[in-house]
Parts: sequence; C-alpha cells; structure tokens
Amino acid sequence: MELTLQVLALEPAFQVLSKEPIVPIAILLVVILVVPILFERLRLPGLVGLLLAGLVLGPHGCNILRQDSAVINLLSYIGLVYLMFVAGLQVDIQQFHRVKNRSLGFGFFTFIVPLLVGTAIGRIFNFDWNAAILIGSLLASHTLVAYPMIGRLGVVNNEAVAVTVGATIVTDFGALLVLAISLAVHKAEQFNYNLVVGLISSLIVYSIVVLVGFDWLGKEFFRRSGDEEGNQFLFVILAVFVTFVGSQIVGVDKIFGAFLAGLAVNETVGEGPAKDKVLFIGNVLFIPIFFVNLGLQVDLPSLTTNFKTLGLTVLIVVGLSIAKFIAAFLAKVTYRYTWQEVMTMWSLSIPQVGTTLAAALVGYQAKLLNIQILNSIIILMLLTSILGPLITNRAAVGLTSPPCKEQKPIVPPQQKSEERESQYTIIVPVYNPQTQQHLIEMAVLLARQTHGKIVPLAIATAFAHMDAPHVEASVQRSQRLLAKATALSKVMGVEAQPLMRIDDAFAHGISRASREQKASLIVMGWGKRTGLKARLFGNVIDSVLWSSHCPVAVTRLVDSPSKIQRILVPLENLTPPSLQSVQFAQILAEANQAQVTVLNVCERRTSSSKIAWRRSQLSLTISKLGTPNPPEIQILAHENTAQAILQAARLFDLVVLPFVRNRTSPDRLAISDVTTQLANQLTCSIVMLGEPQRTQTAAVPANVPTTTAAMSEGIV
Repeated sequence: MELTLQVLALEPAFQVLSKEPIVPIAILLVVILVVPILFERLRLPGLVGLLLAGLVLGPHGCNILRQDSAVINLLSYIGLVYLMFVAGLQVDIQQFHRVKNRSLGFGFFTFIVPLLVGTAIGRIFNFDWNAAILIGSLLASHTLVAYPMIGRLGVVNNEAVAVTVGATIVTDFGALLVLAISLAVHKAEQFNYNLVVGLISSLIVYSIVVLVGFDWLGKEFFRRSGDEEGNQFLFVILAVFVTFVGSQIVGVDKIFGAFLAGLAVNETVGEGPAKDKVLFIGNVLFIPIFFVNLGLQVDLPSLTTNFKTLGLTVLIVVGLSIAKFIAAFLAKVTYRYTWQEVMTMWSLSIPQVGTTLAAALVGYQAKLLNIQILNSIIILMLLTSILGPLITNRAAVGLTSPPCKEQKPIVPPQQKSEERESQYTIIVPVYNPQTQQHLIEMAVLLARQTHGKIVPLAIATAFAHMDAPHVEASVQRSQRLLAKATALSKVMGVEAQPLMRIDDAFAHGISRASREQKASLIVMGWGKRTGLKARLFGNVIDSVLWSSHCPVAVTRLVDSPSKIQRILVPLENLTPPSLQSVQFAQILAEANQAQVTVLNVCERRTSSSKIAWRRSQLSLTISKLGTPNPPEIQILAHENTAQAILQAARLFDLVVLPFVRNRTSPDRLAISDVTTQLANQLTCSIVMLGEPQRTQTAAVPANVPTTTAAMSEGIV
C-alpha cells in the first residue's frame, strides 16, 4: 500500500519532467558523453553507438525521447547542416590538386557505377524514375571512415589512397547535385527539361559565386582585420548562414549550400586553432545529436517483419559492395594499380555516412523517399562503417608510400659541423623558474651533440600601451628569467643567446621569434592542469604546434636529462613524424651514452610472418638514418596498445612519443587516444615530439580533446 502511494506521488513529477525541454537535452548529453566511448572500446565507430542509442531511446524502443520534440529537431537540423559543412571544410584541397586527373577519373567510376546499380534496384522495387535515380545517388558517395587507420599505417601519401580521398569531392558534389535535381522535379510533379537546365545553370553560377567569392572575401577580411581566431570563427559561421540563405533563393536544399560553404572557406581558414574549434563545436554537440535523432527514425520491428523491406536492404548492401568493387577494378585497369591498392580503394569507398545519410533524410522529409528506404540506408551505414575499416586494416598494411618532400630532418646528416653550428638553433621558451633548469639542460645536451646553439626566449605580454605598469613588470620578470637561463647554460659549457620579445600572446611570440631566428627545434614544458578552458579553447602548446614552422619537443622531465640512460620510442607506423622521434632519441642517447629501444605494438592475433615483416621494415627504415649506434627493436603482440607501452616503459627513464595532432570529423565522433592515456599514466620523463601542421599527413578525427589541450593551459 505504501509503495503504491509513493508511485502515485511520483507520477506528477514524471509528468512535469517529461514536459521540460531541458530533460531531453540532459539525456542527449549523457548519451553523447558515454555511448561513443563505450563503442570505441569495443572497436566500433562511435556514431554506430549514437544511432543505436537513438533506436533504443526512441518510440520503437523505450520511448524516452520523442520524434516530435521541437528542441531535438532544431538541434538535429543544425547538426545536419553542420555535417555537410564539415564535409566540405575537411576536404584536402592540396592533395586533390596533386592527383587531380586520377581523382576525377576514379570519382567518375565510383559515382556512375553505384548510381546505375542503385537506380536499377529502385526500379526493381517499383520506385518511379526520379526516386530510383535518387536512391542510386545515395550509393554513389562515400565517407572516409577508415582514413585515421590509413594515417596510423603511414600510407596517406600512397597514390591510390590520395586518389580515393580526392574522389570524395566528386562523389559528394555529384550526389548533392542529383538530390537538388530530384527534389526540383518532385516539387514540379513532372520532369521538365527547361526546369532541369535552368536549375543546373543556377547551381553552376551559385557554386562559382560561393567558391570564388567567399575565398576572396575571406582572404581580404583576414588580411585587413588580422589573424585572430575570433574573426576567423565568426567569418566561418557567417559563411554557413549566408550560403544557407543563398541556397534557399536558388531553390536547392540547405545541405548543398552548407557543403559549398565548407569548400569555400577551406583554404581561407587553413589548418589552425580556429578551424579546430569550429569542428569541435559541431562534433561534440550538433552532429552527435543529428545521429541520435536519426536513430529515433528507425523502425526496426517493421524492418525485420516486412520481407520486402528486408529484401530491399539486403539488395542495397550487396549492390553497393559490388558496384564499389567494379569502380575500383576499373581504376586498376585504367591506372594500373596493384590488387592491394584496389582492395584499399574499395574498402575506403564502401562506408556510407555523411552525405548519404544527409541526402536520404532530406529525401525522406520531402516525401520523395519512404521510411523503408530511410531504414535501409541507416542499416547500410551501420554495416559499411564497420566493414570498410575492417577490410582497410588488412588491405592497407604494406602499401608503399613516397616520402614527404617537405619533411626536414632534425639534424641534416650530410652537413658539415661548421654549417650546423650556424644553422641549427634550439629555442627554449622560459616561464617557470622551477622547471627552467631541466629545460635548459635538455637544450644543452641537444646543442652539444648537434654543434648548435640555444636561444632562451622570454615573452613579455603587452597590448596597445607600451608604458602600462604591467608591461614594465613583465619585462623585468623576463629579464630575470633570461639571466638565470644564461647562467645555467654557461655553467654547462654552452653559450646561450638570450632573447626577449614583447608580444600580445605567448604562443604568437614563440612562433614568430622561432621563425625569425630560423629555429630548428623548440623545447617546451607542460604541466598537469586541466579545465574547460584548456579543453575548449586550447592552450599555448596547442597554438605553437599549429603555427610553428619547425618541430616542437613538449617535455615533462621528472629528473635531470643528463641522468637518462634508457630511452623508449613507441612507433605505430613509419610516418615522417615517427622517424623524427627516433632521430631525436638517438641524438639525446649519443649525448648521454644511452640506449634507445624502438617499440612497435601489434594485435595479438598478428601472424609470425607479419611480425617478421614489421621488424624488417623497421630495421631497414631506421638504418637509413645513419646513426652510429642503431636502436634496439622490439615488437610486442598485445590486445591493448597503451597497456603494452605502459608495461614496457617501467624499465626506461624517458619515453619519446611522436605526436600527430588530432583533427575532428563528423564520421567518427570518438576515438581511443593512446597518446592521452600514456601522457596521463606514465611516471617517467616524457618528450612528445610534435611536427608542424604543414608536414602532417595523418588526420584523426575525434570529439575528445587533443592531447596537449589536456596537459596544460600554458607554458611551464
């Protein structure tokens, strides 16, 4: 009786909560925070978890979240637009230009073959020609879900991979073009030749105006107003809204304008903290909500009980796989790729996520496609986003990749000593007197071995008024730090050339002074402070890594660098940043008469022949560095990379981690960041060697904060 009365008393509270718009937002935030992490640990894409969460919480599951919720629909609408904007913003324009002709060729193959196959499937199931062609266009695009895996394997510069990446522009643009024409024909209720010609002409003019106009306006705006992140962010958001309005005027869907906006500001914004923040906002909030809302639309019971719908889904999945393989085979015949490259191209072009889901949802909302097609496309996305990376993981191993032409070794091996002395410069930003000594010691060891020089750098912050009291205090503090650094380096037998710079920000001052001094390396420290500001807006280390022209060694030293005798370098692949870390470790080891161990962790089920191949490749590549005392090579088979490295690191004084900055993407919303886990749990000294942004080739999308953002909010 008492229990019944308690339940009855709680019913009004539940009714009140169900009407509060904040409740579904709170539920969504919990789902976005927890679900992707769990699925990534299961080695499944986080977006799969978000879709399944929407299915479980939706009207066909627990009925906790409602399909008609105005708040969820609004945020999902923003996420849909943001999804297509990010798709255009993350296109690698420079890589596309490098293999433009072949990208256009493969893009045509991988677009037209699935288009024809999908159209045939639509006609088999009695869809009219307009809807059938739209179904074909949904299969024609592809999403690079497995691209992070390609980056970890170090084969991003392989021509077949670059061609597949470049073809994304062709397939996405083609799919959106077909969507625009199909919607126009559907609205007119009949095919009209003049209508189609007029629409295509309007789209061409609109595309040229957006791509050329915003590119020019962006460059002029940044040139006149300065390179501030705030200005860049506001310009990017403005571009989205203006192209959204323009697409409405032209008569095409908003996702077409959003994609063009991303392409338009792509080169203008470039690679930098502003772009990172733009992607961060979408990837941690709006785009995940879009995927959860999409899961609310799935009617799983009708999919499993309706034989026709089940047959349609199976035929779409099989048809897509065959069509994409035919396209990859045509590329093999045309461009003479190997079978391994063909399988890689096929696996990269299978996943259907961003453009496919966006176009399917728009077609469904316009009542051009029915719920059966939407359900089939969602199931297609789930299957292909899992299958594609699995095939890529096997097919891409061992692909050859040309070396990066822009890669500069830490120490040019063939330079004479007197040339190195005039060229090799180590910048040491000094800020914290308590950690300054270890940083100077590290720089001294490197300078001795490379016959270089060290430049202790102190930044005095100031803005408009140089006579402000705080400027004088900052200058005096900088002078004291530089005096101490100069005395330390003199005691250690290396002459320092102290430099003080007055600038409006630490990061800008470090990057600009390093460029002016033609620095070869920047040695910085980090602390353990974390917070919302560090995660959302980045920090000094983040900004230096983005803007620096040379490698940056971010250090956490628990003891004097002169006591380091055992150095561990974990490598995931043979990319140039990884090899830089080996070279850095070798320089430090030669200065201390220490030993370097290169560690590679592979999956536990890796065969002995593949382990032997890895060992030979590592030995061959590292031998080309020309070091007098080659490092020891260890290969461990383990199911958890981070745990394997942590166990091995117990026997070492220093761990050198090659750092490739993470990027964000709508296609994978969460990843397992091994580097972050190592940085948090390693108890020995750590050096993270970060490459400047222009030399990076791997892009790892994620909604988790970058590693350096979790380290500190400033210089230590």
